Amino acid sequence: MSTQSPKGTWIPQEVPLDKPSPARMYDYYLGGHHNFEVDRQAAEQVLKIMPEVKLMAQANRAFLIQAVKCLAEEEGVDQFLDIGSGIPTKGNVHEVAQGVNPEARVVYVDIDPIAVAHSRAILEGNPNAICIQADARDPEQIVSHPEVRELLDFSRPVALLLVALLHFIIDDEEAYGIVRRFGKVLAPGSFLVISHFTYEGWPEDVLNRIIALYKRSTAPGKARSYAEIQRFFEGWELVDPGLVPVNQWRPLQRFDYGDMPAVYAGVARKP
Repeated sequence: MSTQSPKGTWIPQEVPLDKPSPARMYDYYLGGHHNFEVDRQAAEQVLKIMPEVKLMAQANRAFLIQAVKCLAEEEGVDQFLDIGSGIPTKGNVHEVAQGVNPEARVVYVDIDPIAVAHSRAILEGNPNAICIQADARDPEQIVSHPEVRELLDFSRPVALLLVALLHFIIDDEEAYGIVRRFGKVLAPGSFLVISHFTYEGWPEDVLNRIIALYKRSTAPGKARSYAEIQRFFEGWELVDPGLVPVNQWRPLQRFDYGDMPAVYAGVARKP
């Protein structure tokens, strides 16, 4: 069952509309249209505290696009598993990967039913890309899902995309465990792509106010240090330029929001 919004898009009944969604707030930062008044209000509160957040979101999206393009072009990766893929917007993973290799296969995974519904709509008629609804905290369920198994061959390299996801896993051991459990399934030569919010470089009062706003959302977050983010790559080999501020990972355009790292990003190969 669904209801109609004023914009004519449908909203599954199980979606809570009394709390902002970080995925829909991110969509708003990127200039998308799949967001509601509650999301826009929360996002505007964040932007009043730190106007640079919009540029940071754009830099994060640019990193995702550039990482996928580099892996497809330079490493020949033709399988992508995007966990916490969010609401479709400009430069989706399948568009980038299949732009390099039309046979590239992409699986999107998100827990948000709105993100899944929109993803499935844009993927209709694309035999090499699917979206399933699942929780990132259950890697085994994801990799054993029949549709995932039908599309991806885990005996061959897969690029695992955990972009702007792990900072929404508040428990440290659970967050690290997600990466380890996925890593056990992936073949040598696979790649791990991560971007993660950091508290380093932020004025403490600004950081605390933004975290407090996200605590009122459907998915509160947790910032981590450079060392804590680097730990996600244990057992993997970081590729050039290593773990760096997201706007410094092989950038094709400039996102200048000062000296604060804001978000760290890295890509690593499984030996």
